[in-house]
Amino acid sequence: MDRRRFLTASGIALTSFVNGWDSAEAEPLHHAAAGSRLTSDLLDGLQHTTDNLRTMDASDGSGTLASLGNRHLQFLKHLLEETSYDEATGRRLAAITADTATQTGWFVFDSGDRARPLAYLYAALRAAKASQDLRLGAGALSYIAIHGYSTGAPHHAVAAAQRARARIKKLGTPALEAMLLTRQARGHAKLGERQAALAALGKAAELCAQGRSEHDPHWLYWVNEGEIHGQAGSCYLDLGDPRSAVDSFAKARKALNPADHRTRGLFLSRAASAHIEQGDLEAGCTTAHEVLDLAATLQSARFDSHVTSMIQQLRPAAHSPYAQDVLERRAAMTSTGS
Repeated sequence: MDRRRFLTASGIALTSFVNGWDSAEAEPLHHAAAGSRLTSDLLDGLQHTTDNLRTMDASDGSGTLASLGNRHLQFLKHLLEETSYDEATGRRLAAITADTATQTGWFVFDSGDRARPLAYLYAALRAAKASQDLRLGAGALSYIAIHGYSTGAPHHAVAAAQRARARIKKLGTPALEAMLLTRQARGHAKLGERQAALAALGKAAELCAQGRSEHDPHWLYWVNEGEIHGQAGSCYLDLGDPRSAVDSFAKARKALNPADHRTRGLFLSRAASAHIEQGDLEAGCTTAHEVLDLAATLQSARFDSHVTSMIQQLRPAAHSPYAQDVLERRAAMTSTGS
């Protein structure tokens, strides 16, 4: 399928899933009556595997995690079809499947594939519906939002985040809503809607300051003040306000989880770009060296694309010794395959 037809088809499917995932009748959980019976210990282990993949991704990038996620997802599908379980157990298995499908879709996207992630995220929405956990559906929609504002469809990001927020409104999940608001803000910023973006960011900051509630999902451990500031910096950069972006990224640096290396790398690469756009070449290059430190260890095509953009911004200033050092270091890393 050519690109235009694909985008049209995926856009129609996205609108359909975003608007109808939570209202359509849930698919029945078919299971083999004579199959082996699932145990709580096995389900605990399956969730633990998904959680470990999520932590590895945050620390080192997607790398080979897409293939690992796929294998885990296939095993979950096998259990759904071939084992015996009661309704409560079936819902929990569906919840783990939804979580794993969402994460695998993200791994695929972070690996540089922009076409396939939506299929995983649509599957995650279906599994979330079967699990009857609206929070998991909101999680899948949050990644659909990232896909939207990263692939030239920011209106899809706004729609997905708003739909998710509407469905979790009464659950008492401030961290989850704060995260969704940052996704919505990114969509608004890409559309050039400054006031809407800033309003969403302000509300996200208020909710984040409330702290996590007992109803916030465990998989949302990474939402903190640093994340809000970093997303604010990204919005300011998209809105053509590098000065405010530099300020927000500086605040993010102080508050981010030290173990989330990829997120730190993404925000630092955008901070370097903001410094360069602001005309502070020395600060931009100093930050760029920090980015290259992380680039030597992270396995993330998405992060690599940010590094490439940062380097392209420096090429017109190649006569500067600051820029020259960064460009030469990047060239050496590329030649050695680092």
